[in-house]
Amino acid sequence: MFFVVSKLFWLMVQPISLSFGLVLLGGLLVTWGRRRFGLMLGSAGLMVLGLSAFTSLGFLLIAPLEDRFVRPAAMPQSVTNIVMLGGATVGRVSAARAVAELNEAGDRLVETLRLAQLYPQSRIVLSGGSGALGGEIEAEAVTAERFFVAMGIAPDRVLLEDQSRNTVENAQLTAALLGPGSGVTVLVTSAFHMPRAVGLFRAAGMTVIAWPVNYRSTGAEIIGFDLVNPVLNLTTTGVAMREWIGLLVYAATGRIESPFPAP
Repeated sequence: MFFVVSKLFWLMVQPISLSFGLVLLGGLLVTWGRRRFGLMLGSAGLMVLGLSAFTSLGFLLIAPLEDRFVRPAAMPQSVTNIVMLGGATVGRVSAARAVAELNEAGDRLVETLRLAQLYPQSRIVLSGGSGALGGEIEAEAVTAERFFVAMGIAPDRVLLEDQSRNTVENAQLTAALLGPGSGVTVLVTSAFHMPRAVGLFRAAGMTVIAWPVNYRSTGAEIIGFDLVNPVLNLTTTGVAMREWIGLLVYAATGRIESPFPAP
């Protein structure tokens, strides 16, 4: 139930949906004679869209998330497990064409491959099922396995956790797969996602070394207009909002100890 509710909630409150909903409701209210209130809602919708798409707001929101965890100053002497979370492949295209089509988070696979080459005795744990509400889509772990095998990684080094639908299940099912005393574990996921992921893995009883990738901000942005790439700005704002909301909700529901897990 939590999975379905979270998907539907985000569908409604992400910036583009929120903007559309406010403008639509405002137009209906104007039509129904509630002109003043309708214009207020419509203006609010346009403001949400404008701030999300034409300013640096998204980068300011995402930078603290990306800066929370950093890679170790020195490389670990040995690594037992390299855990990579799903979210880096295009599920429908990959399944339909039997390829591993990467999305903007493809750094997760590239960095995991680099670590696998640096630590040839480590196991590669691919955690990710399908996060879709409907339709049969290949598990992200299966798609990622295709990538690693094609890049020369021995199949017997790869462990698949292909049932999880969100980060909560990533952590719980991976912890169950590896069991207690699983050794030194590196966790690879996007930098903005790392605070929530580390919090959930800790709650599942695992100690992990954070290995953030896929940065979206420089960390030095200031608020201002940004007209170069409105689509990127809108996407970044949405990603940052989802992570902050997720942290607050997970903390409020007891899934993580703190709304902003400490390094």
